[in-house]
Amino acid sequence: QVQLVESGGGLVQPGGSLRLSCAASGSILSIHNMGWYRQSPGKQRELVANIISSGGSTNYADSVKGRFTISIDNAKNTVYLQMNSLKPEDTAVYYCNALILRVGAGLINTYWGQGTQVTVSS
Repeated sequence: QVQLVESGGGLVQPGGSLRLSCAASGSILSIHNMGWYRQSPGKQRELVANIISSGGSTNYADSVKGRFTISIDNAKNTVYLQMNSLKPEDTAVYYCNALILRVGAGLINTYWGQGTQVTVSS
């Protein structure tokens, strides 16, 4: 089994900052990449950012470029999302995502965290 556990969401004023964390645990052989998606009411889940475990190549949604930074600690199997200059439109449930090769598995599978609420409001 593989688990992704997120933390760091909450309520913040516009212009503020939050840092999300997501730790992967379980029978992990290797992690291909990790990332963050978000979903707000009435909208589809969208990619926020992701990062390749080997090499650290990153990808960001246009709406967060220059404000959010994704990073990974491979020793801890943990991905972080530093969110600065937050806007009300960043309000959503943020989900951690990872492509993981589990011990004993022949294919890489996609795993999701349970989601953490981020609310940007004055």
